[in-house]
This record gives sequence, C-alpha cells and structure tokens, in this order.
Amino acid sequence: MNRPLLKKKLLDTCFQIQEEAVVTAKSAMNEAQDAANEYGPPKDRYDSFRTQLLRKRDMFAQQYQRALDELEILKKIDFDTQYDSVSVGSVVITDQVKMFVSIGLGKFETDGETWFAISPLVPLYKVISGLKPGDEYSFNNKRFKILDVF
Repeated sequence: MNRPLLKKKLLDTCFQIQEEAVVTAKSAMNEAQDAANEYGPPKDRYDSFRTQLLRKRDMFAQQYQRALDELEILKKIDFDTQYDSVSVGSVVITDQVKMFVSIGLGKFETDGETWFAISPLVPLYKVISGLKPGDEYSFNNKRFKILDVF
C-alpha cells in the first residue's frame, strides 16, 4: 500500500473515532441539561441536587469542547506530507509497534493491523520526536528500533 493512502486510512479512522467522541459528549451534555430542566428551578438557594446536575453538564461540555479541539487538530494533518523524522502527522513503524502521531486515541485497528494514535503531549513522543529510520530508543525499559517514518 502506498504511503499517502495508508496515512489517509489512518486519518479517516481517527476522524471516525473522534467524531463518535464528539457525538457522545454532546449527547451526554444535552441529557444533563435536560435533567436539570426537568428538575425545575432551584428549590432554595442551597439546592445541591440542581447544582450537581449543572456541574455534570459543565463537565460534559468541557469534554465536548476538548473533542472538538482534537477534531480540529486532525483537520490540520495533511496525509500527503512525507516526513523523514518523527513529528506531528507522521506515521512511525518500529520493530514492535506502529504509531500515528496525531491525537491521543490509543489503540485502534485498520485493515486488520493494530495501530496506536499518540498525542505530541505524551512522554513517548518526547522520546521519539526527531528520530529517523534506523534510530533506536528505550521506553519503559524496552528497546525499540524505528524501521520507517513517513
């Protein structure tokens, strides 16, 4: 499979996963708001149950916004760009794992292969950033060799 096509598939899978997260967070936020509306206005000025419902709504609103922000990050990744070293938007293949540096989605499968979508904010990225094919690195007391970056 050619590199841009593989990267496009990975990006499409990440989009799909992230869009599901956006829908889930928005739905939870709306349900929490509906529950607060059904409960009605505060019964007194110390109505802790209504306050709890609104805090829950605010928590889901933050998750929703974070999911939207990460979706925007994915939109900025160009699947045609080829990289010679590990950076945001690159595909990294080591002797043990395959990674896509984008947003932190964790483990997922595409075409029967296991991949890891990692964020540039995680410690692993700080270790591998700027490395090239042939370079070796150690993470969690394990040795890895980078076979390919694109």
